[in-house]
Amino acid sequence: MLLDENKTGSPDAAGGCGKPGCGTTGCGSKNGAERKIWEIRTEEQPYAFLPDKEIPDTNRYGQQIDLIALADHKLPVGRSMYINENPAVGSNPNRNKQHGFFFTADNCIGCHACEAACSEKNENPPHLAFRSVGYVEGGSYPDFKRLNISMACNHCDDPVCLKGCPTRAYTKHTEYGAVLQDPETCFGCGYCTWVCPYNAPQLDPVKGQVSKCNMCVDRLEVGLKPACVSACVGNALDFGVIETVPDRREQARVEIPGFPSPEITHPNIRFQQIRQLPDEMKRTDSMPVKYHKDEQGRYRPAIDQKQGQEPHWNLARLSSRENPLVLFTLAAQAAAGAFALQFLAGLAGLPGFAEFARSPLYAVLALLALALVGFGLFMSTLHLGKPKRFYRGFNNLRHSPVSREGLGIAVFQAMLGLHVLSSLPANAWFQTVAGRILGAERVAALAGSAALGTLATATGLLAVAASAVGLYYMTRCYRIKARPFWNHWQVGTAFFGTALSLGSLLAAAVMLPTLLLAGVSVQPVLAGCASLLALGLAAEAIGHWAHAHDMGRAEHEGGASYYVQSTTFGKTFMLRNALLGTSLLATALLLALLPSQPASLLPVAAFTAIGVAVLASSLVSRALFYVLVIPTTMPGAFFWKNKGFEEHARDIGLARMPQVGVAPLRH
Repeated sequence: MLLDENKTGSPDAAGGCGKPGCGTTGCGSKNGAERKIWEIRTEEQPYAFLPDKEIPDTNRYGQQIDLIALADHKLPVGRSMYINENPAVGSNPNRNKQHGFFFTADNCIGCHACEAACSEKNENPPHLAFRSVGYVEGGSYPDFKRLNISMACNHCDDPVCLKGCPTRAYTKHTEYGAVLQDPETCFGCGYCTWVCPYNAPQLDPVKGQVSKCNMCVDRLEVGLKPACVSACVGNALDFGVIETVPDRREQARVEIPGFPSPEITHPNIRFQQIRQLPDEMKRTDSMPVKYHKDEQGRYRPAIDQKQGQEPHWNLARLSSRENPLVLFTLAAQAAAGAFALQFLAGLAGLPGFAEFARSPLYAVLALLALALVGFGLFMSTLHLGKPKRFYRGFNNLRHSPVSREGLGIAVFQAMLGLHVLSSLPANAWFQTVAGRILGAERVAALAGSAALGTLATATGLLAVAASAVGLYYMTRCYRIKARPFWNHWQVGTAFFGTALSLGSLLAAAVMLPTLLLAGVSVQPVLAGCASLLALGLAAEAIGHWAHAHDMGRAEHEGGASYYVQSTTFGKTFMLRNALLGTSLLATALLLALLPSQPASLLPVAAFTAIGVAVLASSLVSRALFYVLVIPTTMPGAFFWKNKGFEEHARDIGLARMPQVGVAPLRH
């Protein structure tokens, strides 16, 4: 449980300023002027007010409902939330208790009044909605059933969005247990939209930032329910302290058909769904997922083969918003692998590697790795909705793997740069050029400096260590419960395997020509690079095989992703496998024949051809990695929140009409 550490206020805890007529509207005063948190309408209906009921001590997960008791530090009970910079404090007697939504699915008629009220209050554009209504269907005429689901942020006990956000834009407040997000702190990486199972955070591609449901805390402060609840015409939505069941309700379930597992985040929403439903419920959007009732009566996801079984290429669809991350991950992994290979092998004095370490072109390889990791970081910055705020990515080192990944790669770049600078005096080319400027004696003294040599070794070791840490947290970034296709150990074999394979290719691209021109035997270096290439390809192949085995038998969103991989991208998937398998076999054959070709250039040519195939395989594989993943998100409607409709609207030009609710792809 993470609670906020924001500043405390000192207005009257009773919620008034002492002025006549203040009542319970939670007004404060600033510069002598009355300021109200929320204006209660004349003759507000009773159903719009929060009920005052007996409150249990804990929720069904054992979490305390009184959030003051959970805080790491003592908090004043009546502090201000500074809503819209207003220091007023509301009069709600339960403001430090965990609140949540209650949804009676049988009552929802799909009128979307809750959506409209939420968007009107928050002034959302047509392509953005903090609350949305989707549905699932089942049965056949005349016994056809449809279940509508209205969903917004669930203000969870364990908010993964808060832990994942690298900028610390999220705060879980002791007031109402609201998980609030500051769009002005956000830099638009969208990681919170990846880790949330309920599609609550909304990335605005126009503004390049995330925003979400704020629980209408301004209304709560004056005793009113959120706008969406007050607008519900079917009495399907309700709100109050969690585990307090509304009047005339029989159930308080934690899941209904289409709702992802509550074990991921312990969401603060409860359901009632009594009406008998068919054993199979289908989504009406394009996602190939449906829901089957198990022996316990709970609905579990299964694969819905909406696209048939025929494999296709769809090469154009490999391009996605995540293209910068494709380049970032490949570039960072290749740079880390190439530098670690040459530096550690040269430090160990291995034949060929040691000779290259003493050559002037060692600096070229190190600079190439430095430029490559710099390019990768630049591409990761371009992925942001607000690239100029990239420096905020280190704000959440305590929890976010994104922050730790960024720090690891940044330290790798810094240490690599220091290594290059400290090793330059020993470089023959540098000595020639600098000798003419500074004098041969001064340059010779620098080259013979034991301190610089020690610094070069130390910074090189630190660069290798930092790159390993960065790659580890790069892997952790994708071990997301809300994305089962990624939440597999294969991510580790893919990322570290790529570091070995592309790293060995990058190192060989500089080392082999250098040694050939110097008249030094390339066989030891070629054998070393080919061995690491084979090891990296083998790791990737084993991971891909295990991943396909597990996802091909899975009955969840990961299995649905594998279905898309085998159909929509089936031929592309087979091409990737063929390139990977052929490259591995060719590398093994090259290693077997290498001892019999000591002076031939044929092995070098064969290694080059293998490298081209490996590079193509890596690009296709990493692009598939991003476009295939299907999240454990809420069902959409036939038009709204439907990726298939969005693609169709863009293809026919309908997306140019803003009222359709399909945003332009600007970020």
